[in-house]
Amino acid sequence: MSTDPRRRTAPPPPPPPPPPSEPDVPMVQLDGSNDAMPPQPAPTSNGAQQHPGEANPSNTDTSFKLKFCTVCASNNNRSMEAHLRLTTPTPSPSNPTPTTYPTISFGTGSLVRLPGPSITQPNVYNFNTTSYSDMYEELKSKDAALYGRNGILPMLERNKGVKWGPERWQDWAVGVPRVGKRKRGAESGEEGGEYGRDKGAQGTEAGIVDIVITCEERCWDAVVDDLLTRGSPLNRPVHVFNIDIKDNHEEALVGGKAILELADELNAAAREARETHVKGGGMGGVNGFDQGLAGARMGFDERVPEILAGWQERWPGLPALWTLAWF
Repeated sequence: MSTDPRRRTAPPPPPPPPPPSEPDVPMVQLDGSNDAMPPQPAPTSNGAQQHPGEANPSNTDTSFKLKFCTVCASNNNRSMEAHLRLTTPTPSPSNPTPTTYPTISFGTGSLVRLPGPSITQPNVYNFNTTSYSDMYEELKSKDAALYGRNGILPMLERNKGVKWGPERWQDWAVGVPRVGKRKRGAESGEEGGEYGRDKGAQGTEAGIVDIVITCEERCWDAVVDDLLTRGSPLNRPVHVFNIDIKDNHEEALVGGKAILELADELNAAAREARETHVKGGGMGGVNGFDQGLAGARMGFDERVPEILAGWQERWPGLPALWTLAWF
């Protein structure tokens, strides 16, 4: 007997087609533990990770040091005390870790003049060709008691330990390497005629400095006038300061300490500006800053007046001047 077709069970519908395959994407968890990892910074030579656009830490020198030049009239007392301070490890309030700086020094006078038996009888020597040792021996033979009593022999004894002899600013060939022996030293064969034996010589071999500090206003005038006369052939900036120091041994000691404090503050600011310049991808990077390319040191240059003003408040007895000049 046939079945009523209305009572038959409908056949099950065909299974739905399989869903389209989805791309193989890692599952993202709320805590991000399985998130796709972003590209990793490449490790540097010291194992640290370097981020894109960031300078390689191995290329930034945290011990960066400005190069200094100290100047007085005869390159014997004030400039040499400052030269010694800048090249001798001495802690200061702004720099608890002792730092020494590349340093050279000069005089601006026509001749080296040292006190003699009377004010009208000075001892006169030539720059560049007379060593401190020669001066010491000559004055000792003339009157050891007199020149020991007035401090000239102790001063020359100190100077002998700093460099070979007094040099004249106007005779300095800026940018000419300071290597090998001085002319007089080469002729005489005298030990100590080599530039490399001077305290602070390391770092000044290229014959360039960043900061000039004079110790008397007439010396500052002479330096600035000379720089203008030279016509800036290297187109390199140089900060020229004057710190007025009386020309006696006691004031030279005070002035040397003050100059070191200023140097520490300037160097700290320059180091910060250098790091900012490099991280910001500034012109020329580290080399651009070190070589004083146009605009590379703008951040440092702009801070100098503020640094000097703060320093002057602490040293009101040492009137200061400043200008930005060019080699």
